[in-house]
Amino acid sequence: MDITGKTALVTGANRGLGRHLAQQLRDRGAKVYAGARNPQSVDLEGVTPIALDITDPTSVATAADAAGDVSILINNAGISTGTSLLTGDLANISLEFDTNFFGTLSVIRAFAPQLGAHEGSAVLNILSGLSWISFPQAGAYCAAKSAEWSLTNALRQELAPQGTRVSALHVGYMNTDMTRRLDVPKSDPAAVAKLAIDGIAAGDAEIIADEASRRVLARLSAGVAGLYPQVA
Repeated sequence: MDITGKTALVTGANRGLGRHLAQQLRDRGAKVYAGARNPQSVDLEGVTPIALDITDPTSVATAADAAGDVSILINNAGISTGTSLLTGDLANISLEFDTNFFGTLSVIRAFAPQLGAHEGSAVLNILSGLSWISFPQAGAYCAAKSAEWSLTNALRQELAPQGTRVSALHVGYMNTDMTRRLDVPKSDPAAVAKLAIDGIAAGDAEIIADEASRRVLARLSAGVAGLYPQVA
């Protein structure tokens, strides 16, 4: 896909990876809608801020009406509460699914008609290496991202007949607000954003952004013994 001249929407575009994705698209010649719950928090020049709370169906519908000509949709908005599935607050677990799974689904459903109006269009879902492996201390996030990966695979097939290619980005820790309290190696979100937009342009179905995600992907075929040897 040639990015130049396309109209794109990035959710959660006011900071972190989302801001870098919007910047990459802008620099490659796209018209960019930068979605955020508070559009005044979007400080990137050359993009159009748009109010969008992906957990609010009315907000999603209003944004779809306001944008109107999107051919590239990037579902970046997400949340991590660091909640255990066994002992954590059920409200936090629900919030993770309402945002990462149902919110992403709501946006895709709302924008599917205008994506299909183009000869070629693209959806990119920002997933995680934790779509493929789970850790108890972040069980809610892992479960929601795993569900979003399944959503991605299902909608990839449903949207293909209308010419919409659905891709997934899998990445581990990035140097963003979400991981600011973690003392671990982190990827540069600007570099990840470049990989993501390169992947859209190339038509890649899956974009593996770092070595940590690549290692987990390689272990999937080994099943429980490969992913969780401590309990196999």
